[in-house]
Amino acid sequence: MECKKVLIIEDEKSIADIIQFNLNKEGFETETAYDGKTGLEKALSSKPDLILLDVMLPVIDGFQVCKKVRESSTVPIVMLTAKEEEVDKVLGLELGADDYITKPFGMRELIARIKANIRRTDLMNSLQDAPANVRVFGNLAIDLNRYEVRKDETPLELTLREFELLKYLAERENRVFSREQLLEEVWGYEYYGDIRTVDVTVRRLREKLEDDSSNPAYIMTKRGIGYYFRRP
Repeated sequence: MECKKVLIIEDEKSIADIIQFNLNKEGFETETAYDGKTGLEKALSSKPDLILLDVMLPVIDGFQVCKKVRESSTVPIVMLTAKEEEVDKVLGLELGADDYITKPFGMRELIARIKANIRRTDLMNSLQDAPANVRVFGNLAIDLNRYEVRKDETPLELTLREFELLKYLAERENRVFSREQLLEEVWGYEYYGDIRTVDVTVRRLREKLEDDSSNPAYIMTKRGIGYYFRRP
């Protein structure tokens, strides 16, 4: 198996060292940065397979690093947030993070999260050359094999998690799923998030898919229940 590189951007050196030690034991290649500016430079130059990104960083905070990385890369980003700061989790997801884990965390959970996110990316990459399997919904074309979405022939830049949610709903159009069901089915058993994660991802998807995100044509809300995909 190819050795995967994890970039650890964490200003507390003792925490970064522990994470690096444990990831190296698991066979990962690691690189560290202790401030946001250096971390952003390494994220863009060293092409890691995953970025472990602390929110509270000197020079440039983790939110800005996430936003800048997302302008040019779909690399998985797992954010480290303070347990009491729920707003950090939501904001990180809105800026394009794929996952988050709260401090203090267990090393086994952290490694499981890292492996799960890299595994999903590897699966997406392995399907890039697969035969086209395109579903067309109005002006939206979704290639279920190649993880590509086009709107009026213009490609849309979706994170892996956004595409997985869209794919799951589109393949089951008109079926309503609760937030809890989507969290379990799309994020997976290893994800210990809360249901607001689903709301944030739906909101980001609507902003990219819909002509008017406040009056959606594709991803619909069933009040008091959850979400479903509708063919226009």
